[in-house]
Amino acid sequence: MSKRYFIELAYNGRNFHGWQIQPNAITVQETLQDALKILLKQKIDVIGCGRTDTGVHARQFFAHMELDLDTIEISADQLTYKLNRLLNNDIAIFRIFIVNDAAHTRFEALSRTYEYRLRMDKYPFDQEFTYRSTYPKLDFELMNKAAALLFNYTDFTSFSKTGTDVKTNNCKIMQADWKNVDGVWIFTIKADRFLRNMVRAIVGTLLEVGSGKIDLNNFTQIIESKNRGNAGWSVPAHGLALIKLEYPDWIYSV
Repeated sequence: MSKRYFIELAYNGRNFHGWQIQPNAITVQETLQDALKILLKQKIDVIGCGRTDTGVHARQFFAHMELDLDTIEISADQLTYKLNRLLNNDIAIFRIFIVNDAAHTRFEALSRTYEYRLRMDKYPFDQEFTYRSTYPKLDFELMNKAAALLFNYTDFTSFSKTGTDVKTNNCKIMQADWKNVDGVWIFTIKADRFLRNMVRAIVGTLLEVGSGKIDLNNFTQIIESKNRGNAGWSVPAHGLALIKLEYPDWIYSV
């Protein structure tokens, strides 16, 4: 009998056009499904906890699939090991574990947390995962004040990619702040859900606050306008990573 399994994984997004399968492009989803087909000799559909844009990384990501491991005669640990042997170094499989049959990696997620890494100085050893600011100076105290204003709103149309097929642009933000860690400015944002391109657009707009291009009143007006054209630019993808997801306890009841 088939059962539902979660896959916990991480990936370096540099060589992928995001998570979701798309024509004529290499994606994480397709790469993972191809590896499973080689190992299990059958097509396995893998459903991700969300989409990541081209070049965005994931330090924690979940996907689910239906498997009958008894018939295949392989354990979850063995499958984890074999996948890691087969996949290149851009993807790591941490574990594969059985969950409640009703559990869905996307719809059951209680929260998602992203980090955006930014440096003000030139430093060659983390440039693959950290964006170097083009602004000579930024007021991070003011940027944190602007980030705190996000808690006052739920509609983030102004920071969403236009033309997406979502039913609502409402999100509940639970954390949004900048902190300096060993010379790297890290913007951490946590919410129940995110819109396409939302984090990168928020960061780009916060940089305009920090550079003095817009003030806190302008930032509020941008959110309330519900117009993507009024917000700032989208910062480069390579500085962004999905770092954590939270799920309810019931998904582990099998």
